[in-house]
This record gives sequence, structure tokens and C-alpha cells, in this order.
Amino acid sequence: MSFIDTHAHIYHKEFSNDIDEILQQCLEKGVNKIYMPNISEDSVEGMLALSKKYPYQCFPMLGIHPCDVTEDVEKVLDRLRMLYANTNFIAVGETGLDLYWDKSTFELQKKSLTYHMQWATEEDLPIVLHTRNAMDETIEMVRPYAEKGLRGVFHCFNGNKEQAQQITAMNLYLGIGGVLTFKNSGLDIAIKDIDMKHLVLETDAPYLSPVPHRGKRNSPEYIPLVAQKLAEIKEISREEAGRITSENALNLFEPNKA
Repeated sequence: MSFIDTHAHIYHKEFSNDIDEILQQCLEKGVNKIYMPNISEDSVEGMLALSKKYPYQCFPMLGIHPCDVTEDVEKVLDRLRMLYANTNFIAVGETGLDLYWDKSTFELQKKSLTYHMQWATEEDLPIVLHTRNAMDETIEMVRPYAEKGLRGVFHCFNGNKEQAQQITAMNLYLGIGGVLTFKNSGLDIAIKDIDMKHLVLETDAPYLSPVPHRGKRNSPEYIPLVAQKLAEIKEISREEAGRITSENALNLFEPNKA
């Protein structure tokens, strides 16, 4: 049995004391690959150090989270893009729109998202999209780039059925995490009729732990819990859910290994 966590911030300070043990436990539970989205310019060093120490298990992305955009976001992204030339990153991200924490930066967020989408298109890299309280706005901005071939994933998808259909119609994936296990989240209804070929698994560790760990630190080792819930919704085995979502992840992030 094999799983891929397509979104985990395991370079976060919450893992500073036990990351080696966590990664070993992941392997024991079949979580063989962990894709790491970047948050800010400051998080790059720790993320790259972890990917260097565990090159076959931890894979870095490069981008700026919408909650970390500043007035000089384009200059920051220019500096980050210089790193891209010398390091193997599997995706651009995470980026996107977030109207939950701070609406005052919305125009900067849109500028940042546009930069990321252009970057991903030019380099033929997948993009990892964060959206909170801004699902329709994000879909609207992404659609023109998807029509040009942009590929990627709406990470931590928590939208409705219609939004899920719009995203998959653009040939983008839905990142399914711990929210799926939450009672009355509605995510089970939203993805019930979405073909498995459009879904990948994630944790967003250390955030959004699945039941029964809700409220505690999340970890990639909990991916099998999300896979189990997805399997129940789709009426397939957990092994099948793991196999299909892992194939999808490889198709998106590592097409040469799919």
C-alpha cells in the first residue's frame, strides 16, 4: 500500500523536534512521498534543507502564500525565481487568494497569483492553489490560464459540487484532506460524483488534522485516514483509493515517473 501527501508543511517549526521520527513513521504507514509547498521567502532555507536530507521522500515547491504577500511581492518572486534555475522544484506554489484573514491585500494577492500562473505556464510546472473564502474569484482568475494549458491543484478543496465540476472541467485536480473526515463538512457531497481521476490526497500538515486527531498537530502519517474516508464515499477499498490518488499525484507533479 502506497500513498502520496501532496501538500504538507513539514519544515514548519512544529516538527523541529521530531521530524526524523515522523518521516520514519510515514514510511512505515506507506506514505512514501511528501510534497512541500513554500510559504514565504523565509521558509525556503528550512524546506530545502529537509529536501536535501530526504531527497527521495521530501520534494520542494517554490512560491508565496497569499497571506504572505507584501507591497514588493513581485521583487520577492523575482528573487525566488532565480533559485528555480539552480534547484529542482516540482511545482509553483503555494499561491492563490485568501479573503478570510485580510481583505485589504486582495489586489496584491491577485498580482501575486497572476505572476505565479505566468511562471508556471512558462516553465511548464504545475501550480498549487490556496483559496479561502475566495473560491469563485480564484476559479475566475485561473480559467484563462487553464485554457492555455496551466495544470495544477486546488489544494484543500472545500467548495461545493458546482465549483468542483468547474475546476475539474479545467483539468485541474482537487486536493482532498482532513476536512473530508469532518462531520457536516459537506465535502463528501461535493466530490461524491467527481471521478477519482481528478483527486489527490493531502494533509496540509501541521493544520487540519483528520478525525480522530482533529484539533491536534496534523502529520503526513495521517494520510491513510483520509484515504479510508474517501474509499468509503467512493465505495472502493482504501488500497484502491491510495493507488489511484498516487497515480494522479505522479501524473501532475512527476509525469516522468508516472
